[in-house]
Amino acid sequence: MTFPAHLMEGYGRYLNKGFVRYKETHERLAVYGQKPDVMVVSCCDSRVTPEGIFNVGPGELFVVRNVANLVPPYEDTEGQHGTSAAIEFAVKGLQVRHIVVMGHGQCGGVKAFRENANAPMATGQFIGRWIKLLEPAAIAMACMPIDKADDPQLAMEYAGIRQSLKNLMTFPFIEAAVREGGLQLHGSWFDIGSGELRVMDAETQRFTTIEGEAVTAAE
Repeated sequence: MTFPAHLMEGYGRYLNKGFVRYKETHERLAVYGQKPDVMVVSCCDSRVTPEGIFNVGPGELFVVRNVANLVPPYEDTEGQHGTSAAIEFAVKGLQVRHIVVMGHGQCGGVKAFRENANAPMATGQFIGRWIKLLEPAAIAMACMPIDKADDPQLAMEYAGIRQSLKNLMTFPFIEAAVREGGLQLHGSWFDIGSGELRVMDAETQRFTTIEGEAVTAAE
């Protein structure tokens, strides 16, 4: 069994360019450990890379990726809770000050949920059960629609982000940190084709595009 050649070639380029660029940062991180201010819950879609989208270096983001960027509600049960474990480590261990739930356009997990049994992976042993976490979002969207219904895929992607933010608040340590002002929760959405980033307003729960002026001001 041969290790993928293009990955070895890519590592060579990284070692000679990328690693050299951040050599001192890597050395500092190795000695003193990581201390990111931001955690990102992102989709595992290969087209979405939080570190690239936000143009950050090593040690700046704590990222957990899963199908459809979902956060399950808090559960005090036996079992393996990978996403919840990452959240616990980020908040209680690293003491991040921000958690960003970042969805994206053309999300396959959301599409599988919407198409139900018609999607190839919707009934998968693991994926089928995982994307059922979107059911409360679909119910909320049907009962009290916030977005226009002309693009149901996009509306469901937004609704999933909102639901994950709600689920985050079911974790006692997150609710306490938010209440005490040490932690802020954010929703965002990324368009793969155009590179557009939309951020959710905490008051209205609507998503608006980050305009050029705001981006320039942040630089």
